[in-house]
Amino acid sequence: MTAFLGVTHSLTARSWVGPGIEQERLAEAMAQATGLPPPLCHILVRRGVPPEEARGFLEPTLRELLPDPLTLLDMGKAATRLRRAVEQHERIAVFADYDVDGGASAALLLTWLRALGRAATLYVPDRIDEGYGPNPPAMRQLAEAHDLVICVDCGTLSHDALAAAEGADVVVLDHHLGGETLPPALAVVNPNRQDETGELSHLCAASVVFLSLVEVNRQMRDNGGQGPDLMALLDLVALATVADVAPLLGVNRALVRTGLKVMARRDRIGLRALADVAGLNEAPRAYHLGYLLGPRINAGGRIGKSDLGARLLATSDPAEAQDMAEELDRLNHERREIEARVTDAAMAQAEARGLDGPLVWAAGAGWHPGVVGIVASRLKEATNRPAVVIGLEGGEGKGSGRSISGIDLGASIQRVAQEGLLLKGGGHKMAAGLTVAEDHVEPAMARLAELLARQGAGDGGPRDLKLDGLLMPGAATLELIETLEGAGPFGAAAPAPRFALPDMAIRFARRVGETHLKLSVGDSTGPALDAICFSAFDTPLGPALEQHGGARFHLAGRLEINEWNGRRSAQLRLEDAARATEN
Repeated sequence: MTAFLGVTHSLTARSWVGPGIEQERLAEAMAQATGLPPPLCHILVRRGVPPEEARGFLEPTLRELLPDPLTLLDMGKAATRLRRAVEQHERIAVFADYDVDGGASAALLLTWLRALGRAATLYVPDRIDEGYGPNPPAMRQLAEAHDLVICVDCGTLSHDALAAAEGADVVVLDHHLGGETLPPALAVVNPNRQDETGELSHLCAASVVFLSLVEVNRQMRDNGGQGPDLMALLDLVALATVADVAPLLGVNRALVRTGLKVMARRDRIGLRALADVAGLNEAPRAYHLGYLLGPRINAGGRIGKSDLGARLLATSDPAEAQDMAEELDRLNHERREIEARVTDAAMAQAEARGLDGPLVWAAGAGWHPGVVGIVASRLKEATNRPAVVIGLEGGEGKGSGRSISGIDLGASIQRVAQEGLLLKGGGHKMAAGLTVAEDHVEPAMARLAELLARQGAGDGGPRDLKLDGLLMPGAATLELIETLEGAGPFGAAAPAPRFALPDMAIRFARRVGETHLKLSVGDSTGPALDAICFSAFDTPLGPALEQHGGARFHLAGRLEINEWNGRRSAQLRLEDAARATEN
């Protein structure tokens, strides 16, 4: 395959790949048939959208895409049990994971119950003291004081813990990879149960909870009643879907698009307070959910009070929301400092071990369990390899892993756990957790690397940068950007369109803060285009572009709208560059 613009080794050591001849032909044909702009047609063709479905793709509706909840196994039993608990004023507890998906799932239930005049006990385990998922002491305690315990974003593999919940019914609403047998629960609703079809495997836990509430509301209507407004809850579903890196395909795409519109109304007190603290002063996009709001909500579960995120999302008290939002923002700053220290140590260890194998991993004493997942993401991004980072303490390691496209990390970790090299482990294709005895770390990682190698991990070098075409600065208009947004939201499995600007002169470059770079770029005659390169000085991009010496560059990145002091302008979010004279 011929490199796009001849770039085989960019400043970030990547090869650029552009649309092939067949994609160009299909995009041109779609533009002629639909009247849509060619850049938008390129995106649709890349997504596999045929011309006759283009308009529908650009305007997805939940009415058409939302699956019947009863297609999920055990859904009928779970919804009926929740409805009965509400109607009979039973005592309900919600046991939730400590991440965004768990917090949003819990907030969905708590908000829905509050609208019916009911309350529930929220229980989120402490990451350090209790670890992930239900544990026997907690479940025993909840069962003694409640009639129904609902486990959200956890519970599918918690056989012993759920068995301890004697005297109460347990319902699991989860999406983590299931084992060969189900735990002792009244109902386990999980699209990733081994006996499921897999058609809804892309749903996050909050979406499973939402579908459960859709079914409960339907049962209420059939019995002559009326359930709460579910559309108003879609901001929580959108937040969880993006933050949990669920693929933005099919119904997920419709859920996020609709949820972003709900969030823009700023009706949810907790999210409004958090958005203000985070400096979000524009209509929210998927980017904001993943990089501004999500990390702050996660910060409570990572290094602070584990239930802080769920409580913020569910609160109806403005003063409480403000206090919690400020605390989460403070914790997020603290998390960044801890993360930076662990990242440096983990990268140095991984480099010493070698970065060309099927697995990149590192383990260190005292590494905070709350940041190992983020650090694993950093290693994965830097090496294009599945990565695992483990914090060691008291003879035991708690780790987290992140994978690359096409490599099922969760299944491999679950396999290593079944073989006895891990104390426990499991998760999704793209993310997983594990617990391992310190003296088993080396053999466990060796076995995991072997399983990942069978899937093809380690075969590739640095990721290619896939581009959707060429663009000149004068064509980067607000109108074009808004048109391209119609193919969104962009995120996991639905990357934002990226364009190359060829042979650009850098008209000025200025460092912003410690690591970012602000630029103005253009060709010989046309208008200039503003650009921003975040964390530029953590890569070779910053020094090369700041000290350009008049050299011209091919630039690559995503278009976005920059809003500042009431002014909206087009901007390039620069991701890569290559010297034009060297390619």
